[in-house]
Amino acid sequence: MSAPHAVIIAGGRGTRFWPRSRAHLPKQCLSLDGGRTLIQRTVDRIAPLVPPENVWVITGQSMADTIRAQLPAVPTANVLVEPIGRNTAPCVAWGTRVVQQQAGDDAVVFVLPADHVIADEPGFRDCLERAAEAARESGALVTLGIRPTRPDTGFGYLEVGSGDAVCPVQRFVEKPDAETAKGYLASGRYLWNAGMFVFTVASMVAELKRQLPQLWRGVVAIVDDPDLLAERFARLQKISVDYGVMEGAHAVLTVPADIGWSDVGSWAAVAEHLPETPLGPGLVGRAIAVDACDNVVHAPEKLVALVGVSGLVVVDSGDALLVCPRDQAQRVREVVDQLEAGGLEAWL
Repeated sequence: MSAPHAVIIAGGRGTRFWPRSRAHLPKQCLSLDGGRTLIQRTVDRIAPLVPPENVWVITGQSMADTIRAQLPAVPTANVLVEPIGRNTAPCVAWGTRVVQQQAGDDAVVFVLPADHVIADEPGFRDCLERAAEAARESGALVTLGIRPTRPDTGFGYLEVGSGDAVCPVQRFVEKPDAETAKGYLASGRYLWNAGMFVFTVASMVAELKRQLPQLWRGVVAIVDDPDLLAERFARLQKISVDYGVMEGAHAVLTVPADIGWSDVGSWAAVAEHLPETPLGPGLVGRAIAVDACDNVVHAPEKLVALVGVSGLVVVDSGDALLVCPRDQAQRVREVVDQLEAGGLEAWL
């Protein structure tokens, strides 16, 4: 049986990680803890299952050179560069068509975000192998559903039927309000949708032809004639793979996963993955705390002194400084919006 392929979605800008995340060095290309970058760790953790030549990375023009430099084992031609962002359904369709040409309709594809953290990497690979087996045997599209640990309102959910290693997905649910999320957690019938999918090429192609036929035809034309990329890609429908394919698919299964997963969606969420300093979790050149604690500080090259404050996020990038309360870290993207509106490209 041939090795699976992986399509890694790496086009996001990581606006909630400003000022470290920039157009040329986005979140997925950052090391949040001083070690390997997020995209390097994504490729590292699937290496026992997916050889480098079977890894396909889809990203934007401003990030492509950085990603190629960070992933020297992945062939240069396997970094597919979008001329313009069109959301995840065109990315998945593009990757699927490329794998179809390389390996045929029976090949198994893992679709993975480039910027997540997974603590239990062997457990993650076990989940991928179970998902691949289910995809081959059933012809269904398979998700990895994360067992929720809190009533989080920031994630989409999967309502699942009975099963242990593999469960049917009964419906995809939008991000709920707090009370609804508490009910989901208490019921035990809901998993977080982490945006990780496993399928055979044949199954995904069938769903794309049925649900997004125009998009599929456009992607086929682009892959068959790369000179059409700039013209055709910009005309592809801008839609997520969740809305465009997964929610309307004939058969969707999920593998429940308890793997120490985090989408590290904000500076506040990074805290649990950073070492402790006198100031709180963070990376600092040197820390001085005077009646200061529980702060998230990311300033690896600086001495940081905090006096009489707690519950802050402090991030230094050399040319920009961010300070905000930890409980408002999701609002950092509003800074990026204002920079764009003001034409301040040098800080984007």
